[in-house]
This record gives sequence, structure tokens and C-alpha cells, in this order.
Amino acid sequence: MKLLVTACQVPFMHGGADYHIDGVTDALRRAGHQVEQVRFPFKFNPTRSIEELMAHCEQQDFSEFNGLQIDKVISLQFPGYGVRHPDHRVWVMHQHRAVYELFDQQPDKRQLEAFKQQVTDYDTRVLARASRLFANSANVASRLRQFNGLNALPLYHPPHGAEHFYCADDWEYIFYPSRLETLKRQSLLIEAAQYLRSPVRILLGGSGGQEAQYRALIEKLGVQDRVHLIGRFSEAEKYTLYARSLGVFFGPYDEDYGYITLEAMLSGKPVITCTDSGGPLEFVREGETGYVREPEPEQIAEAIERLYADKQAAAAMGAAGRESYSQHNISWQQVVNSLLTDN
Repeated sequence: MKLLVTACQVPFMHGGADYHIDGVTDALRRAGHQVEQVRFPFKFNPTRSIEELMAHCEQQDFSEFNGLQIDKVISLQFPGYGVRHPDHRVWVMHQHRAVYELFDQQPDKRQLEAFKQQVTDYDTRVLARASRLFANSANVASRLRQFNGLNALPLYHPPHGAEHFYCADDWEYIFYPSRLETLKRQSLLIEAAQYLRSPVRILLGGSGGQEAQYRALIEKLGVQDRVHLIGRFSEAEKYTLYARSLGVFFGPYDEDYGYITLEAMLSGKPVITCTDSGGPLEFVREGETGYVREPEPEQIAEAIERLYADKQAAAAMGAAGRESYSQHNISWQQVVNSLLTDN
């Protein structure tokens, strides 16, 4: 079949979304299909640029190009999922979060009221036209149900390089690889360090807008000997950093899906997450594959201490996590089968 995959592109900003977009494109090609990507340039500000892109996408008929018929369109992101095709499969990674679950956190939300309504109306209208509607996770599906009254089927996909993760004896540290941003809440783990009594270290991987603030917080709390910002790392280093950890912390606010949970499970490591972390809660089972705690530093510290005090139990939880990953049947082949079948 001739397939088009639509998504967005923000120049010089790359991350997990690119793994998702390229991953499904490559999987469809491996399945024998002709696949092209159409990526719309996206700017977060001003809102006028988003409104213009919404209007542009909804005007696009992707049924054929120069007489060449397109069999199906698979859309992944706002607002590109507004394009038209008689067999349009939409797999929502997430919506424009600033006008949905993050709206109350916006400093200028009064000025965004009209824009919020415009985006909500757009999503409800264009997503209702999809021949099949999927969501990146049960959490994303729940938002679609709550805000747009639409039912989407959760469809999980594997993290990049899933086959390369492995487990090894721990070197007594908690690993948290992610962008250093407010929503990822590395601050919870930094603040938890002051309550630790065991010699467990904390390694924070990645870079981002909160790096200076986190360095200042580490110094303020006097935990420089325990908390380390290790910056960027290679793919090979990533697999080792997971493999040698005692456990993985992943406590963002209301995450859509979260590769980190799955990467930790593939590495046979228990995950500590929070009660309001969203996507990770679909995989982390309290006391079985990790710990679920309130987003409070003292509670996170207590969970870390439990991992250190009983490493045998920690290893068992990690093994249970890897087994749970297998039971979820998370694979690109499953993704392709789901996206292309009619029911």
C-alpha cells in the first residue's frame, strides 16, 4: 500500500517524538509498504501561527497527489491530524497540552480562553472524522474522552533500541534520564536526596531549561556529593547507565506515555513513580514492579531506601517489570497490525 504518515517538525528540537515518528514509518516499510512522511513546520508561539496551521491542515485533501492514489493516511500529531482522507487512521501522541490538562498552569490563561475553545473544537471535529482512532497510552485516551468526548484505543509502542537494553549488577545509584524541565520534576529527586541515609547516589541525565536552577538547588541543599548532573550521554552509555542502576526514578507530572518506564523495565530495574505521573502508572505496580508514591521528597526517599535495604527484592521487582513488558505485547509488528486492520 501507499501510505502517508503526517506529523509536525520543530527545527533543531529533537526528542522522543522523532523516535516515534521514524519508528512507525520504518515499521510500515519493513512490512512491505511504500511510506512517505509529511511533516508540518510547527511554532508554539504566537498562537496565531498555530491557528493558521490548523486552517491549512484542514484544507488539505491527501486522497491523491498528481493522480497517484494514497491508500491510507496515518496521522500522529496536532494539528496535522486535521488533513482529509477517506481512510484516515489517527494515532494521537498527545494533544496541544497547553489548552487541555496544563491549561490551569498557564500564566496568561485568560487571554488563551478563545484559543483553547478553538483548539478543542478543532480536535473534536477533525478527530471524529477518523476511520480509526488510537491513543499513545490509556492516559492520552482518557484525556480525549474527558475533553472531547471521543473514544480512542490505547496502542503502545516500544522505545528506540528496545533490543539493546540489558540488566547487570547495580552500582548503587538511582538513574533519571530526561530533559531537565519543570514538568519532568527532577527537583523531587534532588530534594529527596537530603533525606537519604544510605550511600545511594542519584544520576540525572540530560540537559534542558532547568539545568541552572537544578544546579543551584543541589548546592543549596548541600547534596553535591550525592546528586550528579551527568549531562548528555551516548546510546551505548544509556544502556549501561540503566543496566547498572539500583532503580529508576520517573516522576513527571501527568506524562503522556514515557519511554523511561519501558526502558527501565527492559533493563530489569524497578521504577519509582508518583501518583500523578500519568503514563508510568499504566505499567508500575506498587510493590511488584516498583513503587508509587505521592510527589513528596520524603516519600521518594523512603522508596529509595527500601530498594537499597533489600536488593534481592529490588531485583525481583525489576525481573517482574521485564516480564510485564513482555506480557503487554509491545512491538512494532503489533503497532502495524493495529493501524492497518479495519477492526
